[in-house]
Amino acid sequence: MDDKVNYALVGTFVLLLGAALVAGVLWLAAGAHGGKHYGTYQSIMRESVAGLNVDAPVKYLGVDVGKVKEIAIDPADSSQVRLRFLIEQGTPIKKDTEAVLKTQGLTGIAYVELSGGTADSPPLRGANADDIPTIPSKPSLSTRLESVLSTVLASVDRMSSNLNAVFDADTRAALKQMLADTATLTHTLAAQQAELASGIADAARTARNTSRASEHLGLAVDRVAKAAESVEKMADKVNAASDRVGRSVESAAGSFQALSADTAPPLANLLSELNQLTASLQRLSEQTQRNPNSLLVGAPPRKPGPGERAQP
Repeated sequence: MDDKVNYALVGTFVLLLGAALVAGVLWLAAGAHGGKHYGTYQSIMRESVAGLNVDAPVKYLGVDVGKVKEIAIDPADSSQVRLRFLIEQGTPIKKDTEAVLKTQGLTGIAYVELSGGTADSPPLRGANADDIPTIPSKPSLSTRLESVLSTVLASVDRMSSNLNAVFDADTRAALKQMLADTATLTHTLAAQQAELASGIADAARTARNTSRASEHLGLAVDRVAKAAESVEKMADKVNAASDRVGRSVESAAGSFQALSADTAPPLANLLSELNQLTASLQRLSEQTQRNPNSLLVGAPPRKPGPGERAQP
């Protein structure tokens, strides 16, 4: 039985299948994602973009909004990298929106993250219709960490240099001598431990004695205070008595004024005799203080004056 193959049909099928594949590729290349439209933006990176490739995703707060279209050295400044993005229209790209280079997870795949953009900020536009809007960039986390580490290492290096300058040979010798002196002082104190303990015990006894003396001093102060109160009370009593005496004197003065002329001379004579008696008693008291034996043997003989002889 002979199998007849229709080569015309096979050729037609192959052509149709190839055309379908080409149409599908063209459809995908034209962006058959629901008819999305993209706008072109650019950003200037002042750091290395190692790990970032063309078609790398561009995200806005973690949401895919486009991709990287071109990576090239900035012709105006060779230390910068110019990136161009295709970003979906309708993405809120504002004047204060910033682009930063990030890496995804542990794989290290780099992408561009857009952030910022306050509600009051106007949309980002080019200077004219032909200019591509430029999104400001900021350093990535790795760049900031590198800057911080560089600053810290520079500070550590300066500190090390300063320490080396401070701890020179003379300083090290002085420190060594100070440590030796400290060790000698420690050994001396250890040898004098008994004397130190005795001195501490004496100081403790002195403190206890001082405490007891302060207690007695407090009692003495209380007694002095009580004595002062008694003296104050006595002074009050003396004042009261003086008031009464004053009143009595005033009464006596009135009484003396009431005496008649007949009774005054006898009273004056009586007062004169009392004065003489008082003087005699005073002389007797002074003689007794000078020579107590005079009360028994009498007064000592008077010393002779100039030109006189002592009486037997």
